[in-house]
Amino acid sequence: LTSCVEADTGDGVDVLDMLAASFPAGTVSGAPKVRAIELLTQEEGQARGPYAGCIGWIGLDGRNMDTGITIRSLWRRENRLYWQAGSGIVHDSDPENEWKEVCNKAAVIRQILRSTGR
Repeated sequence: LTSCVEADTGDGVDVLDMLAASFPAGTVSGAPKVRAIELLTQEEGQARGPYAGCIGWIGLDGRNMDTGITIRSLWRRENRLYWQAGSGIVHDSDPENEWKEVCNKAAVIRQILRSTGR
C-alpha cells in the first residue's frame, strides 16, 4: 500500500519538520495519538526501536523525501537480528485473533531466516 503526499509548505518548514510531525504514524500508534502513545509506552514494556519508524531518503535540496514505515522489517544490532510484529486493535477486536495475527507475522520472518540458514 502506497500513498503519495505532496505539499507546499510555508517558509521555515522543511522535510525534517514534516517527518517529525508525521511520526509515530497514526496507523501504528492509534488515536487519539498522544493518549494512545502514553498507553502503548505503559503496556509494551520495551522501546519499539526502529519498528514503526521509517526508512527512506531525503534529497540534498532538503525539499524532497521518500519514506516507508518500518513494519515487517528486521534490523541488526551488535551481531543479533531483531524483528517485531503488531496488529491493529480496534473497539471490536478479538484479543485471541489479534495475538494469532502477531504470531503469524513474526513467524514469516522466522521462516525466511531459517530457509536461508540464518
